[in-house]
Amino acid sequence: MKKLFAVLLILSLVLSFASCAGKGENGNTDVKEKKSLVLCLDYTPNTNHTGIFVAKEKGYFDEEGLDVKIIQPEEGTATELCAAGRVQLAIDFQDYLAPSFIEGLGITAVAAIVNHNTAGILARDGELETPKGLEGDKYATYMAPIELAMTDYLCKKAGGDPSKINYIQDYPTNAAEALKNNIIDSLCIYYAWDGINAEMTGEFDFAYYKDYDEVFDYYSPVIIANNDFLKNDPETAKAALRAIKKGYEYAVENPDEAADILIKSDETGALVGREEFVKASQRWISGQYKGDGEKWGYIDPARWNNFYKWCFENNAIEADISDNVGFSNDYLS
Repeated sequence: MKKLFAVLLILSLVLSFASCAGKGENGNTDVKEKKSLVLCLDYTPNTNHTGIFVAKEKGYFDEEGLDVKIIQPEEGTATELCAAGRVQLAIDFQDYLAPSFIEGLGITAVAAIVNHNTAGILARDGELETPKGLEGDKYATYMAPIELAMTDYLCKKAGGDPSKINYIQDYPTNAAEALKNNIIDSLCIYYAWDGINAEMTGEFDFAYYKDYDEVFDYYSPVIIANNDFLKNDPETAKAALRAIKKGYEYAVENPDEAADILIKSDETGALVGREEFVKASQRWISGQYKGDGEKWGYIDPARWNNFYKWCFENNAIEADISDNVGFSNDYLS
């Protein structure tokens, strides 16, 4: 009987150990190794990216069984890295993505970070009542064909002569200061960053593209994904977007706390000492993530397609990609 008791005791301990070994910290069984993926930002961390950093800081990626590394592009653009498969996810803008879709690069936009386009033209106070005021301006630009076509179109639509715009291939790090010091007269900006900075610096004129023509209510910025990644591991893509969506929804409800997370997460340290500005930017853009949409991330096919149709018809791009090219809502929860 003693030997039988000893055998049963040992068996009981073995089964108990095996049971414990199959449980995680919260007692969950079937613990799986986390899946690793890399997300590349388009630029240094800013309030366009806040929801991503919130998802990492708050453990939303962990909850989905993901180990996500967030990087900045060092060689090439974020889109090039994503198309090459060096990263699974990246950030870019619909207008900048057009050449990639025309060339057939293997990427797809899978979520809109901001519901409506926040881009527009910034100028000194009193100098841009309408885009006609761009006549004679020194206009700073990266010389992207789509931006130039849009600017010419808006100036002409307002009764101006776009041939009188002096395009300068340059872009200042501080738009407001460049305008105040008469280095330039106007340029395209995104309101959440350069617009808020200008607002806190002094009086400026600003005109949203979408307010002058609804066809310019395109998507900026968006999350893109590598097509092979989407094909081979769609569930991981969906899990990543669930976590990111939760991060942006947190930022909508808690802008100041989300801004603190962004500042803390920025390894460059560039946001330290700019807390007041970052929080002002975050409070503004937190209201834009979902905007008037029912849910975060959804890309409206009509808006997406109409913008590319305009680009083709106005010779800003060389091919018609206005038939649901380059985006998918299939990976959103």
